[in-house]
Amino acid sequence: MSIIGFVTEHAENERRCSVLPINIEAYIKLGATILVESGIGKSINIHDSEYTDAGATIETDRASLLAKADFVMSIHALEKVDLEQTKTTVCCISFLDPFNALEHIKWLQQSGRSALSVEMIPRSSRCQKMDALSSQASLAGYVMVAKAMSILPRIFPMMMTPAGTLKPSKVFVIGAGVAGLQAIATARRLGAAVIAYDTREVVAEQVRSLGAKFLAIDIGETGQTDQGYAKALTPEQIEIQQQAQADCIASSDVVITTAQLFGRKPPLLIKKDVIAKMKPGSVIVDMAAENGGNVEGSVAGSIVTVEGVTVIGTGNWASEVALDASQMYANNLQALLLEFWDAETKKMVLNLEDDILKTALITHNGELINPTIKALLTQESV
Repeated sequence: MSIIGFVTEHAENERRCSVLPINIEAYIKLGATILVESGIGKSINIHDSEYTDAGATIETDRASLLAKADFVMSIHALEKVDLEQTKTTVCCISFLDPFNALEHIKWLQQSGRSALSVEMIPRSSRCQKMDALSSQASLAGYVMVAKAMSILPRIFPMMMTPAGTLKPSKVFVIGAGVAGLQAIATARRLGAAVIAYDTREVVAEQVRSLGAKFLAIDIGETGQTDQGYAKALTPEQIEIQQQAQADCIASSDVVITTAQLFGRKPPLLIKKDVIAKMKPGSVIVDMAAENGGNVEGSVAGSIVTVEGVTVIGTGNWASEVALDASQMYANNLQALLLEFWDAETKKMVLNLEDDILKTALITHNGELINPTIKALLTQESV
C-alpha cells in the first residue's frame, strides 16, 4: 500500500496547494494511505478538519510526514533540507523546472531519490487530464488580463452613454499558446478589441475563432516542436518581428507577452524605444519576467513604470486565483496517479517503459531517465 504525502508550500506568495478534500476521498477509495501536512489548505480557507473528514491523516510535524511517505506531492520542488528527511526510495512529484535546476537534479540522482517533473509530461491526448503546465497557464492568461484591467485607467468595452461614446480598449497579445489564447478569450469577453500574434501560423484560426484579429508577419520558416511549443527564432527573425509589431504595440492600450521557450531563455520582444511610443498610462504584462523577460525594463516579481507605461512582471499568476488553481493542479496529480495505480497491490507503480515516464521522470534509483536532461548533465560533466 502506497503512502502518499502532501506538504504545505513554503515559496513566497504561494497560496496554492496540491490536494483538496475531494481528491482525498478518491485516493482513499483506491486504498492509498494519505498524509497531509497541517495547514495545507489554510490560504484557500480549507481547514484541516475537512481533510480528516475525507479520510486523510493530518501531520503536524513536516519531517515525520516526509519520513513516512512513498510519494510526496507538491507544487514547488522540495528543497534539499526537506529531501534529506525522506526515504531514499521516495518519489517526489512537482514542478521541478529541470533545465534550470541541474545541480539539484545531480543531487537527486546521487542520493538515489526519484523525481517526476509535471511540466515534462508529454502534451498528447492521453495526457491532457494530467497536463499541469497547461492548466496553470490557462489560469495565468485570465489573471494577466485581470491585472492589466485593474491598472489601466480606462474600461475595456465600448460604451455608448448620454455623456458620450467610449471606444473599446485595444489589447495586443503576443504568443497564442495556452496562456495567450485564454488572455485573448478573456479580453474579448470583457469587450476589448484584440489583436494577437504568434510565430506559428497554425494557431491563426484559433485566434480568429475567439473573435480576435491575427497579425500576419512574414518572418520566414517557423513552426512548433512535437510537443506544440513554438520553435526558437533566429536573431534576424526576432528583429523582423520586433519591427513589424512596433506600430501595433504603440497603438495598444494593453500588451500581454506570453512568449516563453521551454527550457530556454525567453526572447526579448519589446524594447524601451517601442515602449516610449505607447500612450502614457498604457499597460504591458510580461508573463516571462521571472525567467528573463520579453520586455526591456520589466522586473521579476514587481510592477514598474518604464517610459510612462506600467509594466507588470509579478509572476506566479495562477496563485492569484489559488482555489481554482489548486483544484486544477490537484486533479492533474490525481489523474497522473490513477494512470500508474495498481489495484491489486494498492500501489503506484512506475513503469519505466511508459511514454509518460520516459520524459516526465527525471531521476530514479540513481539513474537519469529523461534523455534531454541526461544529455545536458553528461555534456556538463565532460
